[in-house]
Amino acid sequence: MSDKNNENYDTLIHNSDPTHSPDTNDPSAHRDHNKTDVPYDYRKFEPSPKGEELYRWQREHIKKDDQSKEGYPLNVIVDPAMREMYQIVHNQGLTNVFDRYAEQQPQCNFCAPGLSCQLCANGPCRISKKAQRGVCGVDAHVMVARNFTYRHTTIGTAANCYHALQAARTLRAAGTNPESGLKIREPEKLKKYAEFLGLNVNRSLEELAVDFANLFIDDIHRPHYEESKLVEAFAPPRRKELWRKLGLFPGGAFSEVSFAQTKCMTNLGADPVDFLLTCVRLGVANEFQGLWALDILQEILIGTQEISHRKQNMGLLNPEKVNIITNGHMPLLAHVVIDLASTDEWQQRAREAGASGLQILGHVCEGQQLINYSGSHNMSALGGQEGEWLSEEYLLATGCVDLFMFDYNCTVPTLPLFAHRFGTKLMSVDPVIRFPDTEALEFKPEQMKEQAVQCLERAIEAYKKRKAENRNVYVPPHVSDCMVGFSTESVKQALGGSWAPLIEQIANGNIRGVATLVGCTTARYGQGGSNAFKMAKALIERDVLVLSGGCVSSVFEYTGLCRPEAAEEAGNGLKQVCKSLGIPPVLSYGACVDIGKMTHTAMELADALDVDTNALPLVIGAPEYLEQKAVADACTAVAMGWLVHVAPVPSVTGSEVVVKTLTETTETLGLGKVMVELDAEKAADIYVEHIEKKRAGLGLSANLPKQ
Repeated sequence: MSDKNNENYDTLIHNSDPTHSPDTNDPSAHRDHNKTDVPYDYRKFEPSPKGEELYRWQREHIKKDDQSKEGYPLNVIVDPAMREMYQIVHNQGLTNVFDRYAEQQPQCNFCAPGLSCQLCANGPCRISKKAQRGVCGVDAHVMVARNFTYRHTTIGTAANCYHALQAARTLRAAGTNPESGLKIREPEKLKKYAEFLGLNVNRSLEELAVDFANLFIDDIHRPHYEESKLVEAFAPPRRKELWRKLGLFPGGAFSEVSFAQTKCMTNLGADPVDFLLTCVRLGVANEFQGLWALDILQEILIGTQEISHRKQNMGLLNPEKVNIITNGHMPLLAHVVIDLASTDEWQQRAREAGASGLQILGHVCEGQQLINYSGSHNMSALGGQEGEWLSEEYLLATGCVDLFMFDYNCTVPTLPLFAHRFGTKLMSVDPVIRFPDTEALEFKPEQMKEQAVQCLERAIEAYKKRKAENRNVYVPPHVSDCMVGFSTESVKQALGGSWAPLIEQIANGNIRGVATLVGCTTARYGQGGSNAFKMAKALIERDVLVLSGGCVSSVFEYTGLCRPEAAEEAGNGLKQVCKSLGIPPVLSYGACVDIGKMTHTAMELADALDVDTNALPLVIGAPEYLEQKAVADACTAVAMGWLVHVAPVPSVTGSEVVVKTLTETTETLGLGKVMVELDAEKAADIYVEHIEKKRAGLGLSANLPKQ
């Protein structure tokens, strides 16, 4: 081994001499082209179209072939602001997500199908025609299934349940210390679910909130061999019966994750089907102890989603204001920051610093939640939602983000470099995420108000520095209007308090069925937001109502599909329904974690029809899935009995047994199944074929109008 490889890691990372430093994400050790004293130019780029011209351009753009390397990434980026900022960042030679994807090509032909393993010291092992077993003796089927369990499903389930745990801790703090930050904004919802769980509601809200939160916390930590009380309380009876029959009824989520990871240890589990059924069991916990739980908890604290008109994209940044971006998936501390920032006191402090005011803009799923929740709608400091995760580096490169505060999930590791280069103050507000040379707050629900004050103070100080240095900035002039805030409660309320009108429209064929397009966007060829856009367009044209959640919600917002005017782009039946209700054909449920609300909607529809959830004309789609939570959510869909579409291809194709189990066998057990299709038009055809099959099972196909 060379002397270079033997150097002390700390010396290597923190050596500030650029002639000796590696290409690290630590700004104190990075090469000097990311330093603030190097000039940068905001002039050299091709501007994007605006307004209605933009929407026309986007629709023409996706008709072209965008699968190849030629013209990448501008052939896949349909966000007008990101198109401009990519050119600016790329032309300066700065690292960025799309260029890094191109640099990684070609990618590993063993990892992509799941045929590599690094679990023990005999490895790394790869399965090939030459070597059909790993050193330990594991075959391709076990290796692929074990990787699917360990690398994806356990992590995704743990992440969603961690989010629920933090929300439960916050509700408990609201009960024990009502002045700590967040308040109980939905007392009736608290009482409703507390009574449903068998708690005594005839006492103070504070006492009830503490017991309610403790029940959630205790259940998440329950041993895996004791049945979950939350699953028992909230899951559909027909599903629970099937899960018990198949051994898929989970105990506590964290214990289930631990048990599943233990199975993945070297020389333990060697049954690929058992691994995959373990993933489905994790999917049940992921839903009712993770997604469903956190949706209830957050709505009690922040308010139920309500339909409203909001604004989205980078044009909301204002160089004359103190701009705070709150990024992530857990809008707990962010909500307190917005609450304080909306007061005259903090707006005055911003003006005293030379700004015209102070605003908070949400980013990725956190922004989607903030513009949806009723509790934030009257807070004047909330400016809107910024964009999808792919735009993070480009967002900081505008030069006028003063504070970028982030909790868990979807904060890219290069942000310290961009923050250093463009003068942004970074602040981690949850212990699961730490960056080099970056300030961090230890999330403490009992001290949220004090922590929010610290965030606001840091933002104002960063603004002062920006103005004193007279920094060059550029704000892409793109803002989209969108209708958001759809959820089980808000949709039902809009229908007059009953599902009957929606069921009638499905029965008469005006709405063929429902597709939920959820999850992330990816930097891959043919993706970048364009694939999700193509999918939504193809589905609404076929009279399929689309529910969205996650970064794809941003895609549908900046392409205009979340405007009521988009009804004109739907098929005749769906167009008629949307126009009569004044809604768009794509209903934004908000964040990826709001999939729990979509499950809630589906369960209520199934109850109204008196059928099992697997009988619904419904497809779950993740047309640009990115990470582990999406895989756990797909396992939830399989547990609920639904067809779930995943693209790009997950790392399972190295095993015929795994592929057959996920795409065929699980359905024969009464569960759902997975489909993989990269082409948007072909995928939409499969969606409609499946929906027609479910319509026939409900006796509805004869009512379908001619297309």
